[in-house]
Amino acid sequence: MAALKTLLLRGGGGGGGSSIASRVSRPHAASLRLPVPVLVPLESRRSFSASLPSLSSFYPNWEPNGPTVKTEIPGPKSRDIIADLDKVVDTRSLNMLTDYSKSSGNYIADPDGNVLLDVYSQIASIPLGYNNPVLRKAAATDEMISGIINRPAIGNFPPHDWAETLRSGILKAAPKGLNQVFTAMAGSDANETAYKAAFMWRRQRDRGGPDVDFTPEELASAMDNKAPGSAPLSILSFRTGFHGRLFGTLSTTRSKPIHKIDIPAFDWPQATFPKLRYPLDEHAAENAAAEQAALDEVDRLIATFPQPVCAVVVEPVQAEGGDNHASPAFFRGLRDITKRRGVLLIVDEVQTGVGATGRFWAHEHWDLPSPPDMVTFSKKAQAAGFYYADAALRPNKPYRQFNTWMGDPVRAVLFRAILDEIDRLDLVRRTARVGDYLYARLEGLAARYPGQLQNLRGKGMGTFIAFDNPRRDELLRRAKTLGLNIGGCGESAVRLRPMLVFEEKHADILLDVLEKVVKSL
Repeated sequence: MAALKTLLLRGGGGGGGSSIASRVSRPHAASLRLPVPVLVPLESRRSFSASLPSLSSFYPNWEPNGPTVKTEIPGPKSRDIIADLDKVVDTRSLNMLTDYSKSSGNYIADPDGNVLLDVYSQIASIPLGYNNPVLRKAAATDEMISGIINRPAIGNFPPHDWAETLRSGILKAAPKGLNQVFTAMAGSDANETAYKAAFMWRRQRDRGGPDVDFTPEELASAMDNKAPGSAPLSILSFRTGFHGRLFGTLSTTRSKPIHKIDIPAFDWPQATFPKLRYPLDEHAAENAAAEQAALDEVDRLIATFPQPVCAVVVEPVQAEGGDNHASPAFFRGLRDITKRRGVLLIVDEVQTGVGATGRFWAHEHWDLPSPPDMVTFSKKAQAAGFYYADAALRPNKPYRQFNTWMGDPVRAVLFRAILDEIDRLDLVRRTARVGDYLYARLEGLAARYPGQLQNLRGKGMGTFIAFDNPRRDELLRRAKTLGLNIGGCGESAVRLRPMLVFEEKHADILLDVLEKVVKSL
């Protein structure tokens, strides 16, 4: 165990001998398609003093002062590795082959020595930077090592200290008014199990309470996937929303056809998510009307949809669907409707949670009169699951909400370390401050290049900022040549998803690169 601790702290290891992979005959990928190289102009192949340690506000000698671009992306080493990787897995979605041993802080590295400022952060899932020294220490503790090599089936064999692990970590971060948690494996799983909880809650209410048993007809028909045992119920979601790729969550995902094509889906209702116009202060009346129309549609669907609606699921910001925002008043109206109609409100905080919006949970911006019924989480938390308070959301019998792992103690321990560091460094407040700094300067860029930074949005939402660009994909490609890894969403949105350790100095690099790119488009 001591040797494993040393390996974790060093961040690597190796050994001789023939690997399993090298002894297995692998089929040749006859038509391998490598990612299109991002060609780097000679003037862009320069270093921003990346070899010098920066004076990080958080940790000494942790990350470079800026990006370094040495080759096209992917470079020759990366292309060789990708070609080999493609023999065993599909690499067509590959964005950037990464050398995690060389990545640090806000910077992501590849095998060719390119080091990019990363404001995409593994699709918004890295909270405290690459190779964070505090998290490396947490990874080397006896508690973490035990969780890795003795992974429990939590529902049957929970660790003896599981309650304390939850109270000191996951539950410490619980949204106001919610005091229980169901742990899961990923964001899709968190939403899927929340949907199941909603369906069981509804049928239990219909039957008359948790003590009313199932009828023989219900039990028999459930095995044939028929009513009344398999009840014709539904979850209401919004157009352009994204909630995952499992069967239930995919039925509520409405962002892109490629996510859904060929997959059977439930016939569940979808409402229009209000499409706001920007600047907000110039379109206040029009936006208010759009939000009211959306709320009216939700109310009508709950009242009339043939399969009774058990819950409404909504993202605070529709991230994958284009970074679509709505006002706090819209979400308060949604809470009012769900309360009045007797359905649950599930807030999907998988991407917005854990500080990126300048509040720990994005729904804190709404000032709700009562908390959501469930809040799902993953990504920056590293762990996953849903928070709740109503005891009726616990199934009335064991094994109804169950799987082998039901979460992972390793991830719970990691989230606890993340939370402690967020608190110690006051990172949520810092993110709000840095977000204001970044947004104000993006407003200046938008004024100078109005056709390039359209519909700037996310003011007062920390670093959870986006804008539209008519040549979005080309913008992302050119940004890489200048040392910036940035992501898109929806049809034309550029979304910023930096880590919580993103500072004003990183914002200045981001702004400098963006200005160079939009000038060149």
